[in-house]
Amino acid sequence: MNPPLPLPESHVFTHEAMHTTFCLRLIGGDAQLVAGAARECLSLVDELEAKLSRFIDGSEVFRINRLQAGDTLFLSDACHQCLLLAMQAYTLTGGLFDITAGRRIAHRKAGASGPLPALTGRLVIHPDVAAITCESPGREIDLGGIAKGFALDQIAALLADWGVTGGLLAAGDSSLLAVGPQAWPVQLSGELAAHQLSLTDQALSASGTAVQGSHIVHPDGGAGDPIYLSQRVWALAYSATLAEAWSTALMLMSRDDAAAAIARQDTLLQAYAEFDGRVAVLK
Repeated sequence: MNPPLPLPESHVFTHEAMHTTFCLRLIGGDAQLVAGAARECLSLVDELEAKLSRFIDGSEVFRINRLQAGDTLFLSDACHQCLLLAMQAYTLTGGLFDITAGRRIAHRKAGASGPLPALTGRLVIHPDVAAITCESPGREIDLGGIAKGFALDQIAALLADWGVTGGLLAAGDSSLLAVGPQAWPVQLSGELAAHQLSLTDQALSASGTAVQGSHIVHPDGGAGDPIYLSQRVWALAYSATLAEAWSTALMLMSRDDAAAAIARQDTLLQAYAEFDGRVAVLK
């Protein structure tokens, strides 16, 4: 998923965080103002990673995953908001997107045999207070890709505060967010043919099996490999956070179910999948 040339003239800033490369292509405004905005945005990404990564000792997610029965952890607004959006995504996708499936994903990636590990324990995210309570231990959170989408959405809000009029924001090769009125050309590459579209105030997220293999697990917990819609799918949404969730969920849907989701959900604008080497629009 790459922006094909030519792109609008822009200021480009890159930064390594969340195990990927963030790239900001920003347009409009004074060059010094844009550079200052970019520095603050990329610093924000580091702050979010320090809160949301399960791999960083002392992060909020690290601490959530070690709560004991009856413990309550008060959260930053950013972590709380990301968790609430993940809960919303779970509901919107009928449970196909689940941030607590990390143990099952690790089991799948390791090529372990037998049934997927049972999901035990219960965590309660308080909707009106930035806090989470462990009712019984065992359930762990892995925000993964949705944290990258959330970071892009937070960057977009910060750019607006700075008065930067537009840009194309990327978290690695799998998540894009276009902000402002400028149309940004993006190419979806199939093995035999590509599909080009333009993003304007929209997000696009990709999921697939090419890089991480059969790592997306179905909530039914079956031992066999899940049946994927395609080896590669893309989800178009207004929010980069929800685009990430939808691209994961689409992998586990049939083609008819994906088309039905697009028809009934205003959070999923469109979806694409590769069939026989060519990118098709799901509708």
